[in-house]
Amino acid sequence: MTATGTATRPVTGPADEPAARRLPLVLRNRRFGAVWAAQVLTQAAGRMFQVGTVWWLVGYAAGADRGLASGAFLAVSTLPAVALAPLVASLIARRPHRTVLGASAALAGLVALGTAGWTYAGTPPMAVAYGAALLLAGCQAVFDPCLTTSVPELVEDADIETATGFELSTQSLAGLAGGLLGPLVVDTAGPAGVVAGCAGAYLLAASLIGATRFPGPTAPAADVPAPAGDGPGPSRPLRRILSELPFIRQVLLCFAAANVFTTAVFVVMPLYTRTVLHADGSTVAALEAALGAGTLVGSFTGGRLPGAPTAVGAGCLVLMAAALGLPGLAAGHAAALGAMAVAGWCVGVIGVRFVALFQRLVPAADRPGFFAVMQALLGATFPVSSLVFGLLGDHLPARTLCLVQALGVLPVAAALWWTGRREPEPVAAPQEAPAPAAQPIGDVR
Repeated sequence: MTATGTATRPVTGPADEPAARRLPLVLRNRRFGAVWAAQVLTQAAGRMFQVGTVWWLVGYAAGADRGLASGAFLAVSTLPAVALAPLVASLIARRPHRTVLGASAALAGLVALGTAGWTYAGTPPMAVAYGAALLLAGCQAVFDPCLTTSVPELVEDADIETATGFELSTQSLAGLAGGLLGPLVVDTAGPAGVVAGCAGAYLLAASLIGATRFPGPTAPAADVPAPAGDGPGPSRPLRRILSELPFIRQVLLCFAAANVFTTAVFVVMPLYTRTVLHADGSTVAALEAALGAGTLVGSFTGGRLPGAPTAVGAGCLVLMAAALGLPGLAAGHAAALGAMAVAGWCVGVIGVRFVALFQRLVPAADRPGFFAVMQALLGATFPVSSLVFGLLGDHLPARTLCLVQALGVLPVAAALWWTGRREPEPVAAPQEAPAPAAQPIGDVR
């Protein structure tokens, strides 16, 4: 297995390999670097549009119903990932991944460009913002699981965990860039400036994808010991995929339950900024940046934490509950910024540990369907969370909402820890299997 993996590496000779391995993955693998940069651009654009529009609704447009208006907007922004999951899985399985990625980014760019033109020509009805959010989210619902499915094509098997760390760091970079720019641009240039910036980012991402050559599925993936039934063949129905992966199904259900309370932060923090801190868009931007920075650090340090993924995940959920509840107990800018940074770090750690585990455990033929249904399952709670906490935000103080979030996460942490105790022994084995000679991958992150 080691000899096979070495033969497929694009190196000029044995002496060049150590130097190449010291480079970050996005530099020594240009294809993956270009696709990863495209994901940064698309998610940053989507985040800038979401955060900027939410702040526009809370601070300028929605009046007394700001909680419901912002919650409904975020709910609309997540519906496509849920409703389109079967279609997305089929599309990714049947079409070349490069075509799917490029087309979804280009379509998002055209939607944002048209919305920007309408907004510059005159103030559009609020329904236009909701419609644009629905279309842009639909494009992202195709792009993200397609990129995750493409990782084994773009990198060697030994680099999958590192590639996963870079891929998951995209959300934190998007939080840093989009979350920081969105409220600031709204305060200075209005919603038209936000949508124009999004259009440029989407179209640049489409250009990067179009200039990148995809090699197709690589041979080393066949060397990885896989669960029974793995192998080439058509993608199976989504329900059957999860029914044959009971441990993964239980983990996903735990995270879906946690998302009801953790993702409410995108509704609660703008309300907290407006009603408790009495601050402007720069404070919302700072909170979003803290959340993104924490996620970025967590994405690249999560692999170094000792312990099984379920134990690490349960501990991170407990820490996240404490962080989410802190602004409710101690109001202030410092408490809110620290809480967002810690919560983001927990998100990053959980993401990199579990997505890397899923890459190893899910059969190759099932990955398109699995990652689509994973996004749908985790995203299904977001509309509920946004609407519920948006409605509560019009009737309860924002500090109380922070405490509700914290209390809701704690039972899920206990459930995830208990799931890990009942995990069958063979499930953890594939994690250790793909460890040939090229082991310094863990040191890169």
